Amino acid sequence: MILVTGGLGFIGSHIALSLMAQGQEVIIVDNLSNANLQTLERIEYISGMYVPFVKLDIRNTPALNKVFEQYTVDAVVHAAGFKSLEESVLKPLEYYNDNVSCIMSLLRAMQRTGVRTFIHLSSLAVYGQSSAELSEDTVFNYAYPNPYVKSQQMVEEIIRDTARTDNEWKIAILRLGNIAGAFEHGVLGEFVTPLPKNIVPLAMQVGAMQRDYIELRKQAKTADGTVERSFLHVLDCCKAVWLCLQWLPTQQYACEAFNIAGELVSIQKLLDVIAEVTESEIKTVDATYYPNQEFDQLGANIDKAENTFHWQPEQSLKKMLEDEWRFYQQTLRGQ
Repeated sequence: MILVTGGLGFIGSHIALSLMAQGQEVIIVDNLSNANLQTLERIEYISGMYVPFVKLDIRNTPALNKVFEQYTVDAVVHAAGFKSLEESVLKPLEYYNDNVSCIMSLLRAMQRTGVRTFIHLSSLAVYGQSSAELSEDTVFNYAYPNPYVKSQQMVEEIIRDTARTDNEWKIAILRLGNIAGAFEHGVLGEFVTPLPKNIVPLAMQVGAMQRDYIELRKQAKTADGTVERSFLHVLDCCKAVWLCLQWLPTQQYACEAFNIAGELVSIQKLLDVIAEVTESEIKTVDATYYPNQEFDQLGANIDKAENTFHWQPEQSLKKMLEDEWRFYQQTLRGQ
């Protein structure tokens, strides 16, 4: 059985469903801070199966221990945590408390119950470097002034230090690009809040005429002045997790990081493709000056993942946005 933390969030729910499609038993743990029970209903409807779910904040170590005692957990996929670069500047204590405390509680529970197979979902931002070709050998910039980045750097250090204490650990850290898209046929996807934190849902709101425009920053050192980001279909992310779960048991000991990234595009180019997909003009206005440091580029070399467990992205940027738009339209219709 595979435990998925944050399993009712956007990425976690797709991972849980894709693992079930591969014949795996899954248990979902989520505190519902960024999710809702409608997602659980959809997972059970699509799979036709009952899915064990525990409403739990994984920082509550005694309660988490009970989950490990009640279920036979073979591996853990950690998809819980706060992930917004901009929000972390406004709420640093929340980001440190959530991301760092979560990993310590989770690893303690795993250590106590003898579960040693673990996948942690990290981010390309963890390098603290602006680059189109980040590699796993790129040295972390620990001086980068962003609480989310620092919290993820701390999390990875905690994981590596823990792994050194026991040669039975089999750990993979997946450093993800920006995730978008939806499950096939638009039956599962990202539930968009009234005030989204990410660019794709914001643009979808403009395309659906729920929002008049997007504020667009053009202060990056790139061709069109907007930042460049790697975008990856959520199903390609799920495939990486599944291939990794197959690879880890073949290792005697492992604590490896892998870049899991897709096409690098500027935000302006992204909006152009969204306009094409939604058949609507995505209006923008120039944003006021942003005082905080920002990555001009976040792109990555994915050779290590391809060479180690034969992963590479299959879905195009346009397909990713078409899938997300289809799901968004269906939610607007109440489906």
